[in-house]
Amino acid sequence: MKANAIEIRGLTKTYSGRRSEPEKTALSGVNLDIPQGSVFGLLGPNGAGKSTLINILAGLVVKSAGEVMIWGFDQDVNPRQSRASIGVMPQELNLDPFFTPRAALEVQAGLYGVPKSQRRSDEILRLVGLEDKAEAYARTLSGGMRRRLLLAKALVHHPQILVLDEPTAGVDIELRRMLWENVRRLNEQGMTIILTTHYLEEAEEMCDEIAIINLGQVVARDSTENLLGRLDSKTMIIHPETRPARLPEAPGLEVEERADGALVVSYHSARTPAEEVLEAVRGAGIRIRDVKTEQADLQDVFLELTRTR
Repeated sequence: MKANAIEIRGLTKTYSGRRSEPEKTALSGVNLDIPQGSVFGLLGPNGAGKSTLINILAGLVVKSAGEVMIWGFDQDVNPRQSRASIGVMPQELNLDPFFTPRAALEVQAGLYGVPKSQRRSDEILRLVGLEDKAEAYARTLSGGMRRRLLLAKALVHHPQILVLDEPTAGVDIELRRMLWENVRRLNEQGMTIILTTHYLEEAEEMCDEIAIINLGQVVARDSTENLLGRLDSKTMIIHPETRPARLPEAPGLEVEERADGALVVSYHSARTPAEEVLEAVRGAGIRIRDVKTEQADLQDVFLELTRTR
C-alpha cells in the first residue's frame, strides 16, 4: 500500500451569512485520502466545494472542523511544514505586473524561506518555457505565458505535492500540451499531482484516481477505471441498408431514429447481451450496413453522480 500524500478526516467549512442570511456550508464532513505519487482528479460542478477544499489545503482558508494531514504533517500542529509540502497553481492570474518572471520566482522563494543557494529560478523558467522572458515585465507576457509563470511560482519551494486548479481553462492547444508534458515529467519524478478541471476527457486521460465532490460532500472516490465501470450503459449505433418499416423491440432496449436514418439503441450490458440487441434488429427485418458501439465515459459518470444528489 502506498503512503498517503494527503489525509482528510471530517473536514467541514461553514461561512457565516450576512445579517439574517443563514450559514452556508461549503464542505460537510469530507473524508479523503490521496496516495503519494498519484495524479489525482478532484471534480465537481460549480459551487461543489472544490475551491474551498484547495484553499484549506493551501492554508488560505481556515477550516471550521476536521483534520488535515499534508505529507505527514498535521495542518494544526505543523502549519509551516504542511504549507511547505504543497504548491498551488491557482486559476486566477494573480501576478505583480511590474515583476519580471525571474524576480517573481526569487520573491516567492524568499517568502517560503528557500536559501539563495537552493533556489533554482532559471531551471524552473526553462522547465516552463520562459527562459527567454526571464527579464520581461509580467505585464508584457501573453495570457499563456502568465499561466506558465503561475506554474513556475508553485514549484519554487520544491513541494512534494502540486495542486493545479483548472490549469488549462481557456488556454490554447500548444500550452495545454506543454503543461501536461511538464505534469507527466514532474509526476515521473515522484511528485503527487492534484488536478481540478472542467475538461472531463482530460481527467479521464491523466488521472489515476478521481474524487467527485457535490454539495460539499465526496459522492465518489475510486480509480478512473472503476468509476467508468460503474455505468454499464452502452449505445449501439446501427446504420441500416434502407429505412426500416419498424424499430427493433425487446425488453431493456431504448431505440431512437436519427435524422440521417441511423438507429441509436441504448441498453445495459449486464442485463442485455449485444447478441440480443442484434437479434432484435434482425427480427425487425433490418439489414445492417454498419454498426459500432459506444460505452459510458467520465462525463456520463459525473452527470449520473451529481444529478441524483
